Amino acid sequence: MDSCNVFLTPQGGKKEVEEGLDFYPKFDSNGLIPALAMDAITREPLMLAYMNEESLRRTLEIGEAVYWSRSRQEYWHKGATSGHIQRIVEIRTDCDQDALILLVKQIGAGACHTGRESCFYRRVAIPTGTGAAQLEWIEQDCAFDPAAVYGKA
Repeated sequence: MDSCNVFLTPQGGKKEVEEGLDFYPKFDSNGLIPALAMDAITREPLMLAYMNEESLRRTLEIGEAVYWSRSRQEYWHKGATSGHIQRIVEIRTDCDQDALILLVKQIGAGACHTGRESCFYRRVAIPTGTGAAQLEWIEQDCAFDPAAVYGKA
């Protein structure tokens, strides 16, 4: 696939981006677009990561999620180390094409580096009165041992 021809630059403006059928991903000033991976069957959120133009091109090319790691400043083919890949079922974009949802088949025990099925394993409890917001567990148990998978404590 020729990376120069994958993404178009919008020619017609807002209406074309919001109502047309051409894919015009809008990357932010750092060249990134947020990508929320969700289980294609259950629709549960798995993780939020970022893509740049090249990682999005690679994702479309191989049919598996490839992200841009902001902390490591490198491409991150999800599951390359752990074997817990995300096979793309569908990619959706929002109205102004500046956010993506990846509906994926999660292969392996989980999506989170902490060993859980999802990175979204806690929820924010809405405070009552003047108390501070607190977190509540949704998923406490690990699906795999991250030290065994990634070789780090």
